[in-house]
Amino acid sequence: MEEKSKVLIRAEDLSKVYDMGEVEVHALKKTTFEIMEGEFVVILGPSGSGKSTLLNVLGGMDSPTSGNIQVQGKEITTFSDRQLTRYRRNQVGFVFQFYNLMANLTARENVELATEICDTSLPLDEVIEKVGLSERASHFPSQLSGGEQQRVAIARAVAKNPLLLLCDEPTGALDFETGVKILSLLKEVNVTYGKTVVIITHNMPVGAIGDRVIRMRSGEITDIQMNQHPVDPERIEW
Repeated sequence: MEEKSKVLIRAEDLSKVYDMGEVEVHALKKTTFEIMEGEFVVILGPSGSGKSTLLNVLGGMDSPTSGNIQVQGKEITTFSDRQLTRYRRNQVGFVFQFYNLMANLTARENVELATEICDTSLPLDEVIEKVGLSERASHFPSQLSGGEQQRVAIARAVAKNPLLLLCDEPTGALDFETGVKILSLLKEVNVTYGKTVVIITHNMPVGAIGDRVIRMRSGEITDIQMNQHPVDPERIEW
């Protein structure tokens, strides 16, 4: 894999304020950071720390109240709705805590559906094999375990061949052993395809597997740490 030296994301003074009637909620407060191409990034923080808001802004699903964010040098905070749709479609893959699969489509069809809306998808069967689902590809979500459904969700995101893979508590609905397998799969995707992967989680030990660890609390980044020797997911416990 190429040396991780080129800036992919640069965020400067990001703030997000939600107007809740008589109360303003400051979900992000003057947040500044960088993410390099090909990095495996873990954003850590308790519930309400702002990490999901940050992920939504990175993915073009929400806009900051102030500040700017550049992806490959392009300031997505100035994008029109049409440009943001194109950005989400072609450059971002999303993996959520709950798998959001189409119940009436097989695993393969769920993955295929995502490839039909983007410009430069990866070979479908290659990705399905990579996530270990070749023998389960014709099964419907109701016939798959939670871990298998999350593998389908990861395959769906990866098959789009996105610039950036954003994962919102991807192990949150899984038991420990299955969660470790999913983290190992995401790490493999990072290494094999050179994808920049960003995971948000409240599980502090997961930070050990990241190249870059961003800690958040009350809408602010409290610490950014670089791991010179990230730990294999199989070695973490929580």
